[in-house]
Amino acid sequence: MHESFWGTFIIGAGVVIIGLIFFMQNVTNNEQELYSILKDTTEAAMLDAFDYDSYYTDTHGNGKVIRIDREAFVESFVRRFSQNASLTNTYVIEFYDINEYPPKVSIRVKSKTGGVVMNQEFDFSNSSQIDAILESVE
Repeated sequence: MHESFWGTFIIGAGVVIIGLIFFMQNVTNNEQELYSILKDTTEAAMLDAFDYDSYYTDTHGNGKVIRIDREAFVESFVRRFSQNASLTNTYVIEFYDINEYPPKVSIRVKSKTGGVVMNQEFDFSNSSQIDAILESVE
């Protein structure tokens, strides 16, 4: 009888530990996924917002001017991010700085995920920030 209690305890502890490992891995994967989506979406949105009309040779011979359109960038970023984001999380997108010339953006995305376990709510927040500059090689 004494051995059966120890067996039950070991099996129960194993299930709890496996559940905890699965949960922490899910939180870590969400953070990595958020950064990857943010990086890829920012790069694609900057290329979508590239202003071809202003890509001209400067009158002083300094080279070509690279410029992005602010409204096109925000629209493209939000559209692409919503296509790639997880439906189980809540996101807050903050645009800190969008320079049209030279093209530079600063974005922070906050993600909140949570759930209910035994009538107790829990929330986990992730935050990723990126500063990106659009460059070209001539």
